Amino acid sequence: MNIFNFFNVIYTVFNKTKIFEVGQHFYWSIFGFQVHGQVLINSWIVILLITLLGIICTSELKLIPETKQNFIEFLTEFIREIAKTQIGEKEYLKWVPYLGTMFLFIFISNWSGALIPWKIIELPNGELGAPTNDINTTAGLAILTSIAYFYAGLSKKGLSYFAKYVEPTPILLPINILEDFTKPLSLSFRLFGNILADELVVAVLVSLVPLIIPIPLILLGLFTSGIQALIFATLSGSYIGEAMEGHH
Repeated sequence: MNIFNFFNVIYTVFNKTKIFEVGQHFYWSIFGFQVHGQVLINSWIVILLITLLGIICTSELKLIPETKQNFIEFLTEFIREIAKTQIGEKEYLKWVPYLGTMFLFIFISNWSGALIPWKIIELPNGELGAPTNDINTTAGLAILTSIAYFYAGLSKKGLSYFAKYVEPTPILLPINILEDFTKPLSLSFRLFGNILADELVVAVLVSLVPLIIPIPLILLGLFTSGIQALIFATLSGSYIGEAMEGHH
């Protein structure tokens, strides 16, 4: 059994047992695989919003920035500081686009779940919601971060990057390998769990007490949604910096 068949079997088991299914979904068949269609739709909406934000804020750049340019420059500087702190001054610039994309996608996805009343859009099957309240989205983002820090380590150190698995002693080889599996698991389940829990709590309270009480929780959800995006971007930068320099 080759590696492709192995992952195909794992996917089929998860898909049939619905281990990772929360809520109602409608499915698209893409190359023989069933994917959650509403997650792709919402992800495209978020990507469109990010694209429009970039076009609007950078369409008329001036030497003396105004409101739109001030906002995008503040956001860029914010991401640069995260990258510089976690990766280091020598290598951080080339990772700013990646960390910025991760932060913006997760931030806008989270806020879309908290602010947009997706439930009022009725579908024949399934329901719309924030892309990040689906484990497939958060797992995909976490896998991208894993690929990024492996690429960073290999591009900086070459094959000597793998020497870290037997440092400071070969006895730690299984633990060091296990650590590379726990990083994406931690990233994906932390983000998924927090966003899903926030939406479920708000949905229950709105159904029970539809007016005043849910408002503070919605505001708290907006705050925690932003924090989750910051945590994901910061940890991604930390893993990339660790892979290249070996610092924490």
